[in-house]
Parts: sequence; structure tokens; C-alpha cells
Amino acid sequence: MYAVTLDGFGEPDVMKWAQVPDLPAPGPGEVVIEVTAAGVNRADLMQRQGFYPPPPGASETLGLECSGVIAAVGPGVRDWQRGDQVCALLSGGGYAERVLVPETQVLPVPEGLDVAAAAALPEVAATVWSNLVMRAGLHSGNLLLIHGGGSGIGTHAIQVGRALGARVAVTAGSDAKLERCRELGATVLINYREQDFVTVLQSEYPGADIIFDNMGAAYLERNVEALAEDGQLVIIGMQGGVKAELNLAALLGKRGTIHATNLRRRPAHGPGSKGEIIAELRKHLWPLIAEGTVVPVVSAELPISDAAQAHRLLDSADTVGKVILRIE
Repeated sequence: MYAVTLDGFGEPDVMKWAQVPDLPAPGPGEVVIEVTAAGVNRADLMQRQGFYPPPPGASETLGLECSGVIAAVGPGVRDWQRGDQVCALLSGGGYAERVLVPETQVLPVPEGLDVAAAAALPEVAATVWSNLVMRAGLHSGNLLLIHGGGSGIGTHAIQVGRALGARVAVTAGSDAKLERCRELGATVLINYREQDFVTVLQSEYPGADIIFDNMGAAYLERNVEALAEDGQLVIIGMQGGVKAELNLAALLGKRGTIHATNLRRRPAHGPGSKGEIIAELRKHLWPLIAEGTVVPVVSAELPISDAAQAHRLLDSADTVGKVILRIE
């Protein structure tokens, strides 16, 4: 079969579409998916650069989500059969013609959605739902602040927040991105190049009940300042660095909570696992997607041979939402 391989670490051009060994037959509880499309995520860019190795036992091939058709099922698999149209959350391997995945990490393509477009869902949906709903308990009336509102995760989180009755504030680096965030349901729009998000929030609100943060160290102090009493800061990324000083007095004064989470290294089964999250998505989020309340936001779709350009697009300040790669 063919897959994207890395000719060392570095710029996007280190990626090559090349022949690789075929997958083994699926084992107990596993399925093989013939890939139609793969989502591109920032974690893929980091892995390509050598900064984010896959967990032990995971595929070295890039790609944390895909969509396609079940090609084979292993012993004991009951919920899936050959020919089913699905999408899946992966620990790696999505940039390939076929991928091997535990059946518990597979979801049906939502009703009415194109198979390729479904590749934009599993990673962002699992990240948003597990953190905002399962961990932070997002509910109606909350003020949710999302950093990076124009990203794939940001555009999805806006829609989930609005669907659950929250007020949504976002930061983004351009007015064009903020306008797209407004169309998706955000009501507090903050251009971080021109405005301080703490000042904007505190001018109208007592603070954010939940802050969804992709920046890490660079925003830690101001995020704590922007929290409402009993607020929760949920850190999912480190684009602004990994080390910062925390003022515990400020956090104590807010009775605040900080969560730092990672999706890729969760186990496949058991409490807190990928399988548990996928089950929650199918039960609670997939109906919202089927009815059109939450939709995948896809900025560009490119052939897998243009993986380098897809990475450049995702890294561009102009891209809103997801980039997906279609397997030719």
C-alpha cells in the first residue's frame, strides 16, 4: 500500500507519498479502514518537525483522524462490517491508503454528510467534547472563551458551545476570522493583535466560566486573570510555550481550576479512554451533526500528493477551520 513517509524531520517537503509494507490482518476488536480522506491537525505539523512522536506502539505515519469504508474486520467485531462508511480517531496512520484501528474508536459517517468531509470531525470533536463537556461540564448560561477561534478546534468548539446554550467569546488574529466566528455563533469577538482579551471580557462580564486554551505558557497569567469565580482553565496546546510562572494567590482568589489534557496518549479502552469519548460523541454529538446544528468547517481539500501544501495551508494565518487530504 501507499502512505506518506518522512524523509527526516523539517519543512513540509520532507513528506513523500511512497510504497510501504501492507498492514497486518486485523486482530480481535480491530478493523481496517480503506481511507477516503484524512484530516490535517497541528499535531501532524509538530510530528513532521520532530517535536511530537507517536505514543509507543502507534503507527509512525502521520494522521490522527480519517474517514472511509470498512475493508476488513477482526475476530469479535460486532458493530461494523465490510462496506460501512465510517470515520475514526487514530493514534497515527491516517495519511495512508488503509489504516488499522480499534473498533471502539470508529464512528459512523453522520447522516447527510459527505464521507470525505467526515474526516474533519473525529479529532476536533473528541478534543472539544472530552474537555468542554466531559471534563469542564459546559452548560447553558456559561461564558466560554475560546482562544484560536478560527482554528479547526475553535470553529467546532464555537458550535458546540452555542448548541449547549453557552455564550461564546473568541480570540483570533484577523477581522475576517472573527467574522467567520460570528457566523458560527460567537458573540464576543476579540482581535488579539489589537485588543487585550482580559480587558474586553472584564468590561462586560465578571469573567469566563471556562477558558479553552491552545497557547499554554504565554497566556497562563492572563487566563487566570480572565477567569470568573469558580472558573476553569482547560489547556490543550502549547503554541505559546511550555513554562510559565503561576500566581497561586490569583488562582485561589478565583477558586479556579486548571486542567491540562492530551488526547493522543489516552488508552484505547477503559475509564478516560478514547473509546469512552467516542461513545459519548456518538450518543450526544452525532445527533447535533446529523441535524445540522454542528457542521464540519473545511477550508480546503487537497489530494494526498499535496500533503506539503496542506501543511502550509494549516499553518497559514488565513486558514479558517480544517484542511483535509483526499486519498487518490
